[in-house]
Amino acid sequence: MSTYHLEPASTPSSHLNLEADVLVIGGGPAGTWAAWSAATQGANVILVDKGYCGTSGATAAAGTTVWYISKEANREAELFRRETLGGFLSERYWMNRVLDQTRINLNRLVEWGYPFSHDDNGDVYLPSLHQGAEYMRLMRKQVKKAGVKILDHSPALELLVDIDGAVAGAKGISRQTDELWTVRAAAVILATGGCAFLSKALGCNVLTGDGYLMAAEVGAQLSGMEFSNAYALTPAFASVTKGAYYRHATFTYEDGTVIEGSDRRVIARTLLTQPVYACIDKASEEEKSWMRTIQHNFFLPFERVGIDPFTQRFPITLRFEGTVRGTGGLRIVDETCATSVPGLYAVGDAATRELICGGGSGGGSPNAAWATASGYWAGEAAASYARQLGDRVNQRSVQRIDGAALHPDSNTTFDPIEVIRAVQAEVTPYDRNLFRTEQGLSESLDRLHDLWHEIRNTSFLSNQQAIQGREAASMVATARWMYATALERKESRGMHKHENYPQLDAKQHYRLISGGLDHVWVKPEQDISVRQLVKQ
Repeated sequence: MSTYHLEPASTPSSHLNLEADVLVIGGGPAGTWAAWSAATQGANVILVDKGYCGTSGATAAAGTTVWYISKEANREAELFRRETLGGFLSERYWMNRVLDQTRINLNRLVEWGYPFSHDDNGDVYLPSLHQGAEYMRLMRKQVKKAGVKILDHSPALELLVDIDGAVAGAKGISRQTDELWTVRAAAVILATGGCAFLSKALGCNVLTGDGYLMAAEVGAQLSGMEFSNAYALTPAFASVTKGAYYRHATFTYEDGTVIEGSDRRVIARTLLTQPVYACIDKASEEEKSWMRTIQHNFFLPFERVGIDPFTQRFPITLRFEGTVRGTGGLRIVDETCATSVPGLYAVGDAATRELICGGGSGGGSPNAAWATASGYWAGEAAASYARQLGDRVNQRSVQRIDGAALHPDSNTTFDPIEVIRAVQAEVTPYDRNLFRTEQGLSESLDRLHDLWHEIRNTSFLSNQQAIQGREAASMVATARWMYATALERKESRGMHKHENYPQLDAKQHYRLISGGLDHVWVKPEQDISVRQLVKQ
């Protein structure tokens, strides 16, 4: 590490220095809930977003359903269903806790004026936040109303730590002004989303695993990274991933023959050798009207090419969504969504969702619930943590971590585009990541390790190159944790389907924790000593 001290007040305007009780990195649903929660507890909060808080990210681009149970009599059946899908790695305590907090937060949205639709009885229909742009516009408004300072187009590049290893802020760059910024903070909340590996899924171009890498560089652990191979159905000529609509579809081969048993793995196997077509011809007139009303974005690509998806076939593909719809992410160690590093919290898709989904993706619905609940809890806890540290917390001497692609003494660099393409070549093919084999995973992991060692101790001359270089490094790191844990889990559980081990193994009923940078490690959770996750 190299010691880093803030520049004096006379520093030129090319470097912005700020202080806060709580710094939130990421401005999607989880980040805005975290910022609002911390600010309403009296904390001085700064939120930095790689894009524009309120419009960037998967939710703002397309909206989402929310995991919400309107009738308590249905809760038991719903919990069991999700436990089964996830290979029984979830926990009832956390599932119930998320459902309860989500109910509270959705009712807050009602009070704030979010335009929920109504059911047939005229009651507010809470499980739907399909107007994603309106949802995020409202959250930005509430965050600013609570007194949060927002830095848009200001990606964070690295975390700062104090001499004891506690997180003490972050450094980054303003895309618009090329100005460097430093925020010293008592606590940092990572709401950076998951990693979709720039696969062109709508709204996911900012989701490159940055938070995973920043956290791992200060010693945080990850969990469930083997459950990070989610693929979503989309028209071959579009990027909108709305899987629920395809429940009403007929899938066919190129010659028009119906594909039997057309789940995503069947479709993927077919796509390996030939095109697949879909037609949403099973939807009733009422369902068609509902679809058009709640998700305009889905139909725009069809309108551009002159296709009626309800009556005409269209080619489809499966677009890789990685940990955005997977369940892997940073490991949290208690009810506050704290990581194993003091002062650092993880929320939304930046954190593992195994506690509520186990190893099976629930799509947007549970992830949306997790975002609002985890954000609320972490914001509240981070504000409390800051109060306990006292007024002089920002007088600490802090250090930077010489992160990947940010090495100060290096005169070597790399082409981020080439590195990104190399990572995508290992993680996006169906026969590499969806249909996993021991040989395929091992070969890919070897290439990813070589790639990491090539880029590890490099640097960039310009700030804009550094942003893309860090994104590339984050994707390499994320892919290595994914495949290392996938190799360790020698069974099929949840979304992790291993061709060499097609059966679920009761002896492997545990979570896998991973970490490390130059040397990736994977261990069963029971071998890691941390605080209890569930109250006794």
